[in-house]
Amino acid sequence: MCELRLHSWSLIAAVLMLLAESTSATTPGRWKLTYQPTRVVNGAPVLFRVTTPKPVRTLSGQWLGHEVSFSFDEGQKAWFALAGASLETKPGAYPIELTAETASGKPLTYQQRISLQRQRYPRAILKVPGRYTAPSPEELHQIEQDKEIKAEAFKTLSAGREWKGSFTRPVEAEISDVFGVQRVFNGTVQSTHQGLDFRVPPGTPVAALNRGHILLARPLFFEGNCVVIDHGQGLLTLYLHLSKFLVKEGDTVEKGQQIALSGGTGRATGPHLHLAVRWQGIYLNPAGLFSLRLP
Repeated sequence: MCELRLHSWSLIAAVLMLLAESTSATTPGRWKLTYQPTRVVNGAPVLFRVTTPKPVRTLSGQWLGHEVSFSFDEGQKAWFALAGASLETKPGAYPIELTAETASGKPLTYQQRISLQRQRYPRAILKVPGRYTAPSPEELHQIEQDKEIKAEAFKTLSAGREWKGSFTRPVEAEISDVFGVQRVFNGTVQSTHQGLDFRVPPGTPVAALNRGHILLARPLFFEGNCVVIDHGQGLLTLYLHLSKFLVKEGDTVEKGQQIALSGGTGRATGPHLHLAVRWQGIYLNPAGLFSLRLP
């Protein structure tokens, strides 16, 4: 009787071991998606970090109606992408939908909701000369020409990632005007401030925030002398009201490289540097970009 019991327990143990091995072999790994900042708001840039259940050769995503381009970082064995939410995005939980493909061509999909909270931005009431709010017919013609120039340039954005590591400030100076301020000129809401203003005197060297290539380097009506850097994955940085160009269109620049000297050209009420961050047609808070820890 004792031998039968021992034999039965041995059979049970063997079956359990086989089941455990089978389960271990067939249970897939898990997706892991994290993001910075942990509190996502309207107007904020976001860095997504994704680990896939198994090695994949491609990864792409959809979030808030935008394509999200991922690149693989060998050092961290993870996929990264920069994205963002527009100022107009309402609070809510918005799904990011990921699609990957293994080396054998097998598709993998994953979805996770990202909670987005409301950020309140200030309002500024200003009185300015009429010429700043009512352009002449000749000026309107130039404004329309500039729109065409920018629209044409923005069609040729780099799909791949050119930026490397965290983004740095263009100048070391006090910020005189922040992102998201609703500007009321002479009693009427005219615009929303879509960048950061740095209080710098004319002739201050301006540095590239990160690696990329020069998409635009030319004078425009509102922007004055303007440089636009394409950092890849739909991300641009714009440097406005410059007094002198130190680069030309088509140049490749490195992080920290001097690209221009500051000034007060274009529709500027005084000398300063206006910095803007644009991702896939929407403007994001540059201060948020500086705070991201990037691979």
